[in-house]
Amino acid sequence: MKKILVVVDMQNDFVDGALGTAEAVAIVPQVVKEISEFDGEIIATFDTHSENYLETAEGKKLPVTHCVKDTKGWQLNSDVQAALDKKGYKQVIKYTFGSTELPEIIRECVGTEDFEIELIGLCTDICVVSNALLLKANFYENKISVKASCCAGVSPETHNAALDTMRCCQIDIV
Repeated sequence: MKKILVVVDMQNDFVDGALGTAEAVAIVPQVVKEISEFDGEIIATFDTHSENYLETAEGKKLPVTHCVKDTKGWQLNSDVQAALDKKGYKQVIKYTFGSTELPEIIRECVGTEDFEIELIGLCTDICVVSNALLLKANFYENKISVKASCCAGVSPETHNAALDTMRCCQIDIV
């Protein structure tokens, strides 16, 4: 069985930058450990915006400029980047919460093999839940899980609410 690890948006702006939280900083060691010990294909997503972010639909609802392409905030946390570099990974640029490219990339990775997907990263209540639900919709017969100790939300309350939502949608919470 092929295994896929999706590392969602472990970028500086979400860890300790413009939208960082203490909870996000706290999961970095577990994320690094999970990447280092993972045996399978790894895909890392990058939330990506441009200088005109505040003029976009998202920017009008979340008026905090973040993850502008090629800035320090857009880059992965250095510990996460080092772990990924040792293992090898595919990079997915995404311009919104969920990546419509992600299912296509997974199909290319697995071919006809049976597979399961695990998600980790930030933020549980926005991009992790969006990608998990998108993957469940595309791969409804495959096991899809989220490792809660390797995720953090905007707040602990919304992190837990997102985990409950995913659990209700038959995504395994580990």
